[in-house]
Amino acid sequence: MSEEEQAPVAEDNVQEQLAMEKERLDKLYVAYQALETDFSDAKAHIEVLEKDAIDKEIEKEGLEALLNEKDNRIRELEIEGAKAGTRVKHLEPELEKTQEMYTREQARLGRVFEVAEELDEALQTSMVEMKARDDWYAQHMKLFEDLSEAIQTRYAMIDSAVEAYKAFEEKKELFKERMEETLEAAKEAASEMPTEEEGESDDDPEEDDH
Repeated sequence: MSEEEQAPVAEDNVQEQLAMEKERLDKLYVAYQALETDFSDAKAHIEVLEKDAIDKEIEKEGLEALLNEKDNRIRELEIEGAKAGTRVKHLEPELEKTQEMYTREQARLGRVFEVAEELDEALQTSMVEMKARDDWYAQHMKLFEDLSEAIQTRYAMIDSAVEAYKAFEEKKELFKERMEETLEAAKEAASEMPTEEEGESDDDPEEDDH
């Protein structure tokens, strides 16, 4: 096969590799965007991870800028490859450099996914802790409610006892008043009855008449 015939084939291979790399990068970028959404949702519910989420957001923005820069570079290479098919051999070092950049980016993205897994584990741990807290609250809330009900019952019993004591005191006072009235009436009745001497003095005049 002549050099002229090999050139289009090599160009096609380059374009195919570029397309595959671009597709891979797009998938990684889409996956990263999905991961960003998960991070945002988790950040809204987990306050303890807020600082880490902010740090990851800053890191994400840096990665997005870097990915955009690399994506623009790939597009430039695609355009240059389409226009300069006869310069495929000169593009091979550039392609190797691009492959190295992809390798580095893959390593960086691997670290991003590791951080994502760490955040997910932290999120799961926080959710377990929150569930344990909610379970504890639900279990002990019943005790608090029972205690409150017992206290209310105790207050009701005390109020009832106080009312009963008041009623007893009122009845005792009424009984005392009635007894005093009865004794007073008895004294008055006794004071109105004639004494024994008065009775004898009343009988003497009758005997003299006879």
